[in-house]
Amino acid sequence: MVTFGGINSLIMTISMFLKWRFSSPLVVVVLIFVASCATKPPQEVGDFKSSDLVELVKLDSTIRLDIRYATTNNFVGRPVYKEARAFLQRPAAEAVVKINASLKPYGYGLLVFDGYRPWSVTKLFWDITPEEDKKFVADPQKGSRHNRGCAVDLTMYDLKTGKEVEMPGAYDEMSERSYPDYSGGSAEQRKARDLLREKMESFGFIVYEFEWWHFDFKGWESYRIQNIPFSKIK
Repeated sequence: MVTFGGINSLIMTISMFLKWRFSSPLVVVVLIFVASCATKPPQEVGDFKSSDLVELVKLDSTIRLDIRYATTNNFVGRPVYKEARAFLQRPAAEAVVKINASLKPYGYGLLVFDGYRPWSVTKLFWDITPEEDKKFVADPQKGSRHNRGCAVDLTMYDLKTGKEVEMPGAYDEMSERSYPDYSGGSAEQRKARDLLREKMESFGFIVYEFEWWHFDFKGWESYRIQNIPFSKIK
């Protein structure tokens, strides 16, 4: 697999050779331009809604966070976020608040792993993921719905114990156990997974076909891909 980092290294090597062989500044400029384009979000054309990213816990303090990408406890093996925070576009965030309230009679609350994700992180995930597991990550050339602030990764926690509810598969597990229709695991685990999906879909979210924890909000295509860090979101 050729990564963006590999492309950059290759381009720099070629550019050094061409600069030495032909002494052509124009060739070098063109190659540097290609390299820079490879590390930038795709350019989108069209009318988009203004971004209105809001922090979930500021709307509802009973929503809990377990932002794995701000820790070493993730498939990358190191933090990729500097802050353990979760944001969504306002309509999606307000829907999550309603879902959290709807789960309380069942004795559950929502535990959020991730929301809005800068494009540069999506690119990193794509670069380090083996080809056979690419279905579990988004193609940076198309962007992720996380990049638009319209996707959320989450599960449930038990209101009495505060513990994360067991599901048939673990978060970010790249196996068939992550599929929302996986028939394995215990009956109790499948019941909890299906309850989460039922509540999410009743408020405008759709589960991703390979990940029981990933839900896209309706109208996600109305928002642009973004690459702003958490620290710059007001």
